[in-house]
Amino acid sequence: MANELTKTEQNLVSVVKDHELGEVLKPLIREIHLFDSYVAGTTHLPDQTVLDAIKVGDRLTLRREVNKFDDNAILMLTEDARKLGYVPEKDNLIFARLMDAGKLLGARISTITVRGTFRQIGVGIYLVDF
Repeated sequence: MANELTKTEQNLVSVVKDHELGEVLKPLIREIHLFDSYVAGTTHLPDQTVLDAIKVGDRLTLRREVNKFDDNAILMLTEDARKLGYVPEKDNLIFARLMDAGKLLGARISTITVRGTFRQIGVGIYLVDF
């Protein structure tokens, strides 16, 4: 049916991002720095090439994930929606509660430190406010 309503899991920013209304809202969006952390789980990525594609300053999307190991799991995705890792379990409780309450959170890569074959990716976590 062409006129039926469907529920989607989108937030306001994702709805207007590629729409002319997005240009109107951009100046109204503020990012409030909440916390500095790092990306967890990068050694378990099935596609390690994502680590070569990231750089300092890149924005990351945060998305809640149903996860059998962590009830508060928050996935970190690159701008092209590739899985980068997770908010560390020790840091995710408050952020998961904020997201479950409808708040929009994002992250930005602040540092990339190479130690042998391991890359430690530092991130700042932000509340996106309108």
